[in-house]
Amino acid sequence: MAQHPSTPQLDFWRGEFGQHYIIRNDTNPVIMRSLIGLWARIMRCMEGAPPQSILEVGANIGRHLRVLRTQSAARLLAVEPIAEARSILLQDQVVEPENLWDANLGALPLADGQCDMVFTCTVLIHVHPDQLEQAYRELYRVSNRYIVTIEYFADKPETIPYRGHENMLFKRDFGGYWLDLYPDLRLLDYGFAWKRFTQLDNLTWWVFEKRP
Repeated sequence: MAQHPSTPQLDFWRGEFGQHYIIRNDTNPVIMRSLIGLWARIMRCMEGAPPQSILEVGANIGRHLRVLRTQSAARLLAVEPIAEARSILLQDQVVEPENLWDANLGALPLADGQCDMVFTCTVLIHVHPDQLEQAYRELYRVSNRYIVTIEYFADKPETIPYRGHENMLFKRDFGGYWLDLYPDLRLLDYGFAWKRFTQLDNLTWWVFEKRP
């Protein structure tokens, strides 16, 4: 599949800012404990038919995948556009080389329905609204059954400054946008991770299932 053209947001993450983010995005024990609790609740939604393959788009150094390795026997896959982050994913054996791609949400290099579960965490918030529908269509296309979205929530779409940079963070009802585009999706659960107790940045999450 052809590589989707770059965007200012993608160039931003592939540059110096993305290098600093890798340092901030460490495996802090408090954060990791909170992620264990978060994913335990999410994975309970799929107990009757657990995914056999899980793809994270925008994995960075793979904090979520490291947690999922302890909670699931699924094959883990990752898409990550930052070269240094991909090196860490391989060095730490978070994923196998054949399960890691240098790509972005505009054009995922996977076949239709290749992964049982596909998810993002604080990735869609950095996709410009003009490119968001294409990102959703790619996530939907490569998912065989489940879609998990973990992002910042706002009732209405809004753009807010991100660490002194403009047009790099976009909030909205990401769960509602899934249902707007794909009313056939079935909501399995949703919830909120409160930063005051989890240190996870006030994340709202949704778990959807594609109807057969």
